[in-house]
Amino acid sequence: MAEASYLSATRAAYDTVAVDYAKRLRAEPPETPLDLAMLAAFAKLVQSAGGGPVADLGCGPGRITAHLRSLGLTAFGIDLSPAMVAVARRTYPDLRFNEGSMAALDLADASVGGIVAWYSIIHIPPELLPVVFTEFHRVLAPGGHLLLAFQVGNERRHVEHGYGHSLSLDAYRLSPDHIAELSSEAGLVVQARLLREPEGREKVQQACLLARKPGMS
Repeated sequence: MAEASYLSATRAAYDTVAVDYAKRLRAEPPETPLDLAMLAAFAKLVQSAGGGPVADLGCGPGRITAHLRSLGLTAFGIDLSPAMVAVARRTYPDLRFNEGSMAALDLADASVGGIVAWYSIIHIPPELLPVVFTEFHRVLAPGGHLLLAFQVGNERRHVEHGYGHSLSLDAYRLSPDHIAELSSEAGLVVQARLLREPEGREKVQQACLLARKPGMS
């Protein structure tokens, strides 16, 4: 079966920019104190629920994966882009990074204590997001937590230039209410939302959403 066009486009774009993308983020770490607070809260919740491995989905060059480890979690990364995975492996050789798609995770049912998708659901066509949220629910252990970050809005943007390269990539701004609804429909319980104003290079509001897979009764 032919691969979905959005997967091919996303992989090609991030393969193209991988090295320069990583350099930019090392020079200008994008996370704000509020972002870091959400990541810290996520880590505490995962630990209080019994720990377990945490999957950083769409991990890119591995920065967030490494940050999760610094918070005391056993973290590994998965990314669609082989070039991004290569950068992550070079940068953090003691962490595990694999190629893969969050729409069809090569992970066993109920095998992770947490999932972080940090600005990585933004390239998935909105009509396909229910498939991804179903995968999140499948691989999370009962009591496991999900943390999402994304740009706020209700539009598709076509990206033609980035990090010094020509690209062809769609990116979607998403409604926090809609993402919360999709989480609930997938069987996850939304626990918290953060909506913050843009900072630095950001042009729109940014959102984080924290959800939990109910434990076994």
